[in-house]
Amino acid sequence: MSRIFTMPELAESVVEGEVVQWLAAVGEVVQENQPLVEVMTDKVTVEVVAPYTGVLEAHLAAEGDVVPVGQPLARFADGPDGAVTAVEPDAAGEAGQGEADDGSARTLFTAHDAGEGEALPRIRKPGANARPAARETTAATGPYGRPLAVPAARRKAREAGIDLTAIQGSGPAGRIRVSDVEAALARTGASQAATRHGTTVAPELAGPGTTRVPLRGMRRAIARQMMDSHLGTARALQVDEADVSDLVALRNRLKPRAAEQGVSLSYLPFILAALTRSLAAFPMLNARFDASDESIVLHDRVNLGLAVATDAGLVVPVLRNADQLGVMDLAREVTRLATAARDGTLDPADVQGGTFSVTNIGTIGGLFSLPVINAPEAAILGVHAIKKRPVVMPDDSIAARHMLYLSLAFDHRLADGAEVAHFSNHLIDQLQDPETLLL
Repeated sequence: MSRIFTMPELAESVVEGEVVQWLAAVGEVVQENQPLVEVMTDKVTVEVVAPYTGVLEAHLAAEGDVVPVGQPLARFADGPDGAVTAVEPDAAGEAGQGEADDGSARTLFTAHDAGEGEALPRIRKPGANARPAARETTAATGPYGRPLAVPAARRKAREAGIDLTAIQGSGPAGRIRVSDVEAALARTGASQAATRHGTTVAPELAGPGTTRVPLRGMRRAIARQMMDSHLGTARALQVDEADVSDLVALRNRLKPRAAEQGVSLSYLPFILAALTRSLAAFPMLNARFDASDESIVLHDRVNLGLAVATDAGLVVPVLRNADQLGVMDLAREVTRLATAARDGTLDPADVQGGTFSVTNIGTIGGLFSLPVINAPEAAILGVHAIKKRPVVMPDDSIAARHMLYLSLAFDHRLADGAEVAHFSNHLIDQLQDPETLLL
């Protein structure tokens, strides 16, 4: 009899995952907890490990397939010694043969009291419980001889045809980072065109001078989220400017002290601190619209989503309980989350539970923009570059002041223009009197 392994619930509220790469071949004898398959959900790639020791009879989903939680993913032999004749991969429709895991084995968030051989499906970060491998490689290796690498680095190397075993990682315990793969690409001159589109499939020619690239992985996740926002919100825009000359002076004074504590102090933590207070004063902006019963859900905590541009695409990790943190702690969390996003080491839970989002566009450029609401949240704040501009002062003189443009995209179903304007004024007042943010 065969045993069917179904897609586990990789995080709370996650209902499906995209198969990025199979890490074990059909016919291979795999060990319990051996990396089995890379799965992407909510823009985060995780390794799902084998729940059994035995022969992998079939992949029941192909790379690029989106598989709902609880649906067949792989089939294992269930003989006394796990030894069966390997078969070709079957279609998902044949997955009903054999014994399937019950519902308690499909989630990481329920109690499990199964007997022997019914281990709870788990995910793990690459490199966990590393041990030396038998084969000699340049790269540090983890269990089962695979090079230690963050998922984003694996994806970039795979798509560019780079052998990870030939790369020396610069991360903890020799783990390979995205920057290590990029350095290898620079040395070899390999093309990165496909990497930017998140494809693992050879491009399909679509006529003279064109190339068709399948929408996969991160790009597909971003596309879906953008359409959800476009079709599911009544978007409006509020644009304002703030004179942050005093904030610039305050940050310059505090920056050396922060550096002594190992903190990189940018302007963003001050803006986040002001934002949490404004959201407390205007809770309708820290809310979401529930279309199932046409209700408004107000949040009693501020969990800020921070848009981070990575090599694979845009990721929005969540800074939890931001309203409970001071400026220095906010600075530490911003650095931690941004680093994890770019290294590809975020957990699925790190990108869930946001109540309001912020995109710091000023680090790249542009005057102002219309940010896309991270549905079902009520609003997103675009923070732009601080630049010196001529300003007419109260005595009619003209002075060069540090000015900041802010663009707030909001769901008009939850808030009206007047309320949003008051919210924006509240935020600007704090940014123009920044020392109160340290209290």
